[in-house]
Amino acid sequence: MGSVCIATPDEPFRNMKTIQDTIRWGIIGCGDVCEVKSGPAFNKINHSQLVAVMRRDRARAEDFARRHNVPKFYDDATALINDPDINAIYIATPPAFHEEYAVASMAAGKPVYIEKPVSVNAAPVERMIAASERYQVPAVVAHYRRGLPLFRKVKELIHEGKLGRIQLILLRTLQPDQSKIITYTEDNWRVNPVLSGGGLFHDLSPHQLDILYWIFGDPLNIKGQAVNQLRQYDAPDVTSLEVTFAADVFMQGIWSFNMPVNVSEDSCLIVGARGSVSFSFFRNPGLRLHVEGNDGQQEMTFMVPENIQHPMIEQVVRYFRGEASDNPCSLREALVTMKIMDATLV
Repeated sequence: MGSVCIATPDEPFRNMKTIQDTIRWGIIGCGDVCEVKSGPAFNKINHSQLVAVMRRDRARAEDFARRHNVPKFYDDATALINDPDINAIYIATPPAFHEEYAVASMAAGKPVYIEKPVSVNAAPVERMIAASERYQVPAVVAHYRRGLPLFRKVKELIHEGKLGRIQLILLRTLQPDQSKIITYTEDNWRVNPVLSGGGLFHDLSPHQLDILYWIFGDPLNIKGQAVNQLRQYDAPDVTSLEVTFAADVFMQGIWSFNMPVNVSEDSCLIVGARGSVSFSFFRNPGLRLHVEGNDGQQEMTFMVPENIQHPMIEQVVRYFRGEASDNPCSLREALVTMKIMDATLV
């Protein structure tokens, strides 16, 4: 690994380690998310190659490697981290294990790409930030919706003033307990707070909250609460949030995972002085724009990549190689989202 000087406002590296040749990836936790959303993309990007995968169930690791033409597989994360053929690590385990593997990878001098939510609460994220700065090894968090055309267009509309002064954000995620927008796993770890940090809110809301933070900046005030209404598992199934961003932009959000199928909703409405934009985070890759004047009402539809993380991983590769100075999503940025989520469990 070589070194170049790259500094970003939220990640003050002075001699950050970058990789001069091909990014040779190892995946820790080659489960369901890796099958389509992320795993295949590593071999579709210039200067990027998926070299090895790891899963504690050796047979499943071998099966994944065989089906995806990955040269190596492991059932031990330490062995993968120490493999000299690997120079970057993608951590796709349940959040409770992210800190352990991220710090071990950075100590070995290997940049990390960490799945969302970045951890179970803010404290491990702060320790990962400290490790990244101590070892001068970069880390990126997989808030990959930042790379999708739909959300880039929403940000563009707001920042260019198309809606006028933004006043209100209404976010609704109303889903049945077996919602199709949630990745299925046999062990259902997403509703085990020890592994996930919370419930299904902790699985889906990082995508939504990160996009709002990415667009509107640091939250100035946060108020949240969560309850377990149906007690089907140990985590909350209903969560509400009120967040105030700069310029008195007020967001109100509700997440419920015990709803009848016929009232399912996945919607975000952003209202400004001159109009509004509405869209779905997980369902329909389109938006509706209502503005005053000749523009009136517009509907736009956007392409979704076959491997939805492809655009983000492409940015990560360029960042790890020193070809881009801006971190696609730093640990410090992910910490903001994590603190918003933490506010719901106080």
